[in-house]
Amino acid sequence: MEIVITEAENGKCLRDYLKKDLGMSRAELSHLKSLDTGIMINGVRVTVRAVLATGDVLFLDRDDAAAGGNVMPGDIPLDIIYEDGDIIALNKPAGMPTHPSHGHYYDTLANGLAFYFAKKSIPFVFRAVNRLDRDTSGIVLVAKNRASAYRISSEMSRGGIKKTYIAAAVGAVYQSGTVIANIKRRYESIIERTVCPENEGQYAETRYAPLYTDGKVTLLEVRPVTGRTHQIRVHMAYIGHPLCGDTLYGEESELIGRQALHCSRLEFTHPTTGERITLSAPLKGDMGRLCRRIGADIAGAV
Repeated sequence: MEIVITEAENGKCLRDYLKKDLGMSRAELSHLKSLDTGIMINGVRVTVRAVLATGDVLFLDRDDAAAGGNVMPGDIPLDIIYEDGDIIALNKPAGMPTHPSHGHYYDTLANGLAFYFAKKSIPFVFRAVNRLDRDTSGIVLVAKNRASAYRISSEMSRGGIKKTYIAAAVGAVYQSGTVIANIKRRYESIIERTVCPENEGQYAETRYAPLYTDGKVTLLEVRPVTGRTHQIRVHMAYIGHPLCGDTLYGEESELIGRQALHCSRLEFTHPTTGERITLSAPLKGDMGRLCRRIGADIAGAV
């Protein structure tokens, strides 16, 4: 199993990532530590005390299916927006985890891709270049081979990959702006993040521009310069405009049953051709209905 480390995991202790993010048990950790190639970063064996960095390729020799190591194929509908011999990009629906973790071993995007490639008799290793929260919809880019994963993750670490989100925020926003505020994990919480002083946490920068407002809700184009966990959600709540439906940093909404956040565009350099690629994922389902209810032009929001 190979995982490309994103900015969201940058600076995390490997032990915490394996236990809290991947839901790995103490027994499985002990098993991996006993193997010569059990836990490796960028081809080098490491201990669980290693600190993760953006662009790292983490390899876990998880061959025991009973321990949840293999991504089991699952007949899950996939919305493929681009595919060639090196990469595949999908429009992930809300409610679907990106990769298996505790409590989600068979219902993830990775399971769906394992089934997709198994039908084609193509060997599959899940190498997601970017990952989205379970209840965030939009583009997920997956590398089909180790070389492509390395090149794209290297570009990400240099800030060369540009991500654009569409979000619906509470309140009226009439001007573009930039939020620069460090983010850290909230004390005693595994999930929740919070803004913190400059000498704490990690630097985080988010740029936003209003697309439409009805005075109560604003449809925004949001571009995270950095990629911290829950960054957009934390920053918008920090300036007094939490995302609609975000019950962790705001309140429930009659407009949508989850945080109103969709990764609509991804710009990157193709790992083989060197061509600059721009992918788009249209708003669908609940985000589309939200736009129609507030009178926003969906076509103009992507």
